[in-house]
Amino acid sequence: MRRISVLGAVRLGMMCLLWLASSETAWSQLAPKVQTPTNTKARSLLEKAQQQTKDRDFIKAIETLNQLNEKFPSFGEAFLLKGSLLKAIGDNRGALAAYRDGLSKVPLEAIHSSEYQLLGDLALSYGEYQTALEAYKQLMKVAPKTQRNLAKSQRQLLTCEFALDAMKHPVGEAPVAMPSPLNSFKFQYFPALTADNRFLLFTGRPAASSGEDLYVSRQNKDGTFGEPVPISPAINSSYNEGAGSISGDGKTLVFASCDRPRAIGNCDLYISRRTGNNWSTPVNLGTNVNSTEWDSQPSLSADGRTLYFTSTRRGGQGQEDIYVTTLQPDGNWSAAQNLGTPVNTTGKDMAPFIHASGTTLYYVTDGLVGMGGLDVFRCEKTPAGTWSEPRNLGYPLNTFENEASLFVTSDNQKGFCSRSRATEEPPGGYRLARERPVELFSFSVPPPVKARETSTYTQGRVFDANTKKPLKAEVKLYDLDTDVLTQFVTSDPEYGDYTVVLNEGHHYAMYAAADKYLLKSLSFDYSSQHAFNPTALDIYLEPVRSGRSVVLNNLFFDTNKYDLKPQSRTELNRLIEFLRQYRDVQIEVSGYTDNVGTPETNIQLSQRRAQSVVEYLSGHGISVTRLRSKGYGEGHPLAANDSEAHRQMNRRIELHIL
Repeated sequence: MRRISVLGAVRLGMMCLLWLASSETAWSQLAPKVQTPTNTKARSLLEKAQQQTKDRDFIKAIETLNQLNEKFPSFGEAFLLKGSLLKAIGDNRGALAAYRDGLSKVPLEAIHSSEYQLLGDLALSYGEYQTALEAYKQLMKVAPKTQRNLAKSQRQLLTCEFALDAMKHPVGEAPVAMPSPLNSFKFQYFPALTADNRFLLFTGRPAASSGEDLYVSRQNKDGTFGEPVPISPAINSSYNEGAGSISGDGKTLVFASCDRPRAIGNCDLYISRRTGNNWSTPVNLGTNVNSTEWDSQPSLSADGRTLYFTSTRRGGQGQEDIYVTTLQPDGNWSAAQNLGTPVNTTGKDMAPFIHASGTTLYYVTDGLVGMGGLDVFRCEKTPAGTWSEPRNLGYPLNTFENEASLFVTSDNQKGFCSRSRATEEPPGGYRLARERPVELFSFSVPPPVKARETSTYTQGRVFDANTKKPLKAEVKLYDLDTDVLTQFVTSDPEYGDYTVVLNEGHHYAMYAAADKYLLKSLSFDYSSQHAFNPTALDIYLEPVRSGRSVVLNNLFFDTNKYDLKPQSRTELNRLIEFLRQYRDVQIEVSGYTDNVGTPETNIQLSQRRAQSVVEYLSGHGISVTRLRSKGYGEGHPLAANDSEAHRQMNRRIELHIL
């Protein structure tokens, strides 16, 4: 029998409405003060309804009040009394109508301030913003300053004003439920995709009584998604596995699980890594990440080395806050840090999603003015590493209901979210949110919702250049303008495959390195290109052996100049690291040109460029006895000098092992 954690099912899934109070207690808190009518028939019906209420026969009391409403429609207090009974039994839709009718028939007085507040709250819960707005405005006119939840009602008034304006200016189209074979479960939520959009990960519960498991659906060639399957028996267990996040290359998985043995809190975050087709046994992320409270809703950066998540631990700004942790060089995760303001608020701040670009964060909160409940907001990382003021995504991505989470693909084209399916309320009762099916939705991302930077990816396999066997290699991506490491992934030891995410508008250097192999240098310049498409690139690594050579693709010179440009420092620093790792290696730095100009000039230019590299290396601690420079001019071309692209290939610096 599968164990189901109530806390896990509720906190990891959709926000659920729990009706905990008894009908009698709820009615006693809602019942209005009713003046006795002068009409004998009206007074008789009122007394009958009051007695039925005392006898706990609320349904009969409501039937009697219906008669009173029909015969004496101007007696507003009777409508208010009926509204309190309907609210007590959970018929919120009926209560809304009764309060609206009743308050339209009674004087605007402080005695009815609680009913105005209830009417506003009920109308807002159904997205009837104009009704809610008018109710809150009336409340502000008559409510005493000591009125309970008055500050909340003032905030709700701002919500109504924001929502009415937002609905006049919709942002994009409403999300659409994803077609079969998806949405075949009772509940499915927290969608996440790999950088190439090939795999869709989500949390699923086939039935209301089922526990949470992680499922994967593979994208077909026509862009549709296939039958979802459990991710792995190594992951799914008798415990709840929910709210998962996967790295851009699909090799690192972090998910939340509740009530596991030796857990730190009631819900903890766990990590698993994929080698070949197999996932490792999940490991608790430890006390640097998890707390003794609830930790869930993870979101991994594209390279799987930065993790955002939600926690209820003490010391935050609200009930739930968003935290971040990073993977350290020693393999441990740093102590989780609260993101602070302006991201976190005094409300609920949940379900973070960091875009593949790493520059835009999406999350849901009820601590900022929005459409009501939990809305999705976005904020951008500044050059200083802080976050900009969150901005509401607007209507129809946000509605009067609680939004759960949002995912935007790396190319900024498609978005995914989960929503409660609209259902009719049963007669005489309100359908609890936790009973409503939850489905996966998709939408085209409108410009205001897109991440600040669009991403693409390069993927391929790493091989031994001689044996052609797959290699486990470190693949690192640096921004050449800042010399900052932006991605760090490892190719699969069984298949050699890797995926690296690149952002539009940047010039990158990528390096593949494995033990006892030459450093492979690659260049991606997206700083001014219009084409920004995924690339397939297999990498062949040469062994560190005499006679082997490699092109250094990220050394830059001005035309006919031999001074190294500042962007070259990334390549030079990686070369220094390589020479420090292999201290017995001696190298020749070889310079080459195209055939433009005289042979003599080209020989001289190539020699001076090679010498500039040697001087940089020796100036940073590499013994000059290990270094040699030589210029070959236009000799040994890699391609015919018949086009600019080919000439660019021939203008190069190579590293030769002596």
